[in-house]
Amino acid sequence: MTDADIEYLSFPRISAGRARGGREAQQDALVCLNDSNEGTSLLVVADGMGGDGAGELAAEGVIAVARRLWNEDLWRSQPAPMFLEILCQEAHEELIRRRQALMYGEPHSTIVALLLRGDRASWVHVGDSRLYCFMGSRCTERTLDHSLAQLKVTRGQIRPEQIPKDPDQHKLLRGLGGDVPPEVEHGGSMLHPGQTFVLCSDGIWEHLTTRELGQMASRDDHQQAMRELLAVALERGGDDSDNAAVVLARTSDAGRFRRLGAQMWSTISDTVAGRRGDAVA
Repeated sequence: MTDADIEYLSFPRISAGRARGGREAQQDALVCLNDSNEGTSLLVVADGMGGDGAGELAAEGVIAVARRLWNEDLWRSQPAPMFLEILCQEAHEELIRRRQALMYGEPHSTIVALLLRGDRASWVHVGDSRLYCFMGSRCTERTLDHSLAQLKVTRGQIRPEQIPKDPDQHKLLRGLGGDVPPEVEHGGSMLHPGQTFVLCSDGIWEHLTTRELGQMASRDDHQQAMRELLAVALERGGDDSDNAAVVLARTSDAGRFRRLGAQMWSTISDTVAGRRGDAVA
């Protein structure tokens, strides 16, 4: 990706982009890593914070750790949840190391990461960067923010749709780079044809409803949908719009075909075995 104010990245079934918005620095970072031979993808979005350039340094640190662990092939030898937990904890340690080299600023970051491998999706998040899963345009999964505003929802003080405008929305209860190791939230599901996963920073979801995200995620042209998501977020954010980052990933039918093939072979084998048994009898 280039260092332009608005950046795009696209390859089969995955589209990603980020925009600086009205901010002086780009503190959102993302990476999309793929092994087509293994049918595995790692998608990560990080939203940095901390002042005095620390936010940009923090987000870049998270992405650097994701690239390193991917290149070390750790995802091959570890169960998906363990790999993602290691990613979060090592990213946390990397931000602590970066903080020690700074005279000013406190590098902290959110993270949301998705590992697509075989027939299963596994994800983690810390902070208020989100993952959505849509079946068509219907939302079937969404991570819950680690923020005071989300806590208010849990307590019944506000409704979920009020989170973007709540004064406590930016007050996070968890993050990477703090004084204690982060408590990582895990999730996962089996993959099904027609699913679309959306990973994004708060610069996206503050300005688009879940329904709007689902409508765009269900479009055939993912690259155009991703561009429109960024454009709408920037327009609604106005002159002082926040950084925005988003990744869209659609499932492949390959896993479904493998499952159907295995089921058909099992049925054929059982039928043949049954006929042989009848012949013996």
